[in-house]
Amino acid sequence: MFIRNLLLASALAAALASGAARAQSLPKPNEFYFDADAQTARPVIAVRETGEAAMDRLAKILERKPRAPAEAAQLAHLAMEAGRTELGRQLYGRALHEIDSGSAQWRAIHWNYAWDLYHAGAGEDALKIFVTLHNARGVSASWMPPTYAVVLWSLGRKDEALQWYAAAVRTEPDQWRNASRYAELLPNWRESDRATLVEVQKAWAANPPAWP
Repeated sequence: MFIRNLLLASALAAALASGAARAQSLPKPNEFYFDADAQTARPVIAVRETGEAAMDRLAKILERKPRAPAEAAQLAHLAMEAGRTELGRQLYGRALHEIDSGSAQWRAIHWNYAWDLYHAGAGEDALKIFVTLHNARGVSASWMPPTYAVVLWSLGRKDEALQWYAAAVRTEPDQWRNASRYAELLPNWRESDRATLVEVQKAWAANPPAWP
């Protein structure tokens, strides 16, 4: 019943999110991005089980304890990994409804939600979530330039992607000037994500944008 009720509302939530995403864009990049922002760029883990066992346990917790944002976010991530995108959207919405924007958990849930949307092929919706997260924080986090570069490149916004990649190179030139350290620097990224970043790096190397 819990999952069925969520699915009934998910289509509308997805449509609204998609429409809002197309109306937003990221601000121009800063010169440098040194902040590790470790409380944002991390998985949300409420239970240690994996796979179906984790999904079953998390669903049972949420039936007993409706206000459980970490559990809702972890279940959302697992649902989207399993291809249940609409269920994942609804669960992420539930998680974010329960927490204040000043909390580190709010930031981590947005970060995970954006990546899950991107991997589900909803790049515009992912960008909307990243914009929300970006605008809520006066921070220049090190995860931002490569992440935004990949998302924008995938959306065909290549000039913007190159501007963001250039910010990564300005910040840590030894790390980002070439692609040799991507596996080390981005160990939790999918190989396909790193391959997209290689495309960005090659385009940057061919014609580095000027600053500012």
